[in-house]
Amino acid sequence: MSSGARAVGIANIAMDGTVLDTWFPSPELSLDDATSGTHRVSAHELSPKLLKLVGADHDRLVELVPVRTVIADLAAPPVDAHDVYLRLHLLSHRMVEPLTINMSGALEHLVPVVWTNKGPCLADNFETVRTNLRARGLIHVYGIDRLPRMVDYVVPSGVTIAEAERVRLGAYLAPGTSVMREGYVSYNAGSLGPARIEGRVSSSVVLGAGTDLALSSALMASRAGEFERAPMRVGRDCVLHPSSGIIGVDLGDRCEIGVNVMLEPETMVFDVTAGAQVPASAIAGESDLRIQREPFSTSPVVRRA
Repeated sequence: MSSGARAVGIANIAMDGTVLDTWFPSPELSLDDATSGTHRVSAHELSPKLLKLVGADHDRLVELVPVRTVIADLAAPPVDAHDVYLRLHLLSHRMVEPLTINMSGALEHLVPVVWTNKGPCLADNFETVRTNLRARGLIHVYGIDRLPRMVDYVVPSGVTIAEAERVRLGAYLAPGTSVMREGYVSYNAGSLGPARIEGRVSSSVVLGAGTDLALSSALMASRAGEFERAPMRVGRDCVLHPSSGIIGVDLGDRCEIGVNVMLEPETMVFDVTAGAQVPASAIAGESDLRIQREPFSTSPVVRRA
């Protein structure tokens, strides 16, 4: 894989210098960049279409600034907000897979932003901005969060997303993936092949082709810090039935998790093959498991195909 990346984009920068977002329409991987960083791009370096986007938005109290961002090594942690946004674009453009680049501390470089139909706004002065924007029509506030909706920046081919609010920029959705209305996919996470997602997929979780997450199911990586989660992997052709969940336990291929079964590493399960209770961490990563509730056991029961 290429070791670095580069792109020219348009950044929304608030009056106090806060970077609200950066849109990179055509990111590319690179091998020969020696120094990471972001600098402003002069007007003559921009295409006519991008040049039209540059300037001050006096109503939102932001400046739209053309920038060029270079990441010399994607294995190194992000250095600023522009760097984070370029990595998020690479993921959603499916140029790199989740968990293959360094996203350590990514959210610490971002601030909560008011995401509106008129563009991103700084939260601290939004009531003033709202009054300014009223002259441009009704204002819709989509949310206040560090990460925006993916489809406002990247629309990958071959996928369906029933509710745009529920897929964050930085999600990786392989062709053939459907995110149903109640589904959710965070950043640095997603499907490596066609999948059906009606449950929640937290950051740092990847699932294989053919996996089906039913309504109210959840795949959550264990927390490794305030904004960090440890990597978690789910194999191919797995099924999570309604209201089931896996927290911090890898699954192999062709595993099935029954209704209302919730597993954490320390959750005790009854392993039929061993004839004993074992923690869920003891079966992590195994394939061809069926884990469900059965009348004879108070713990979830593990059976092998």
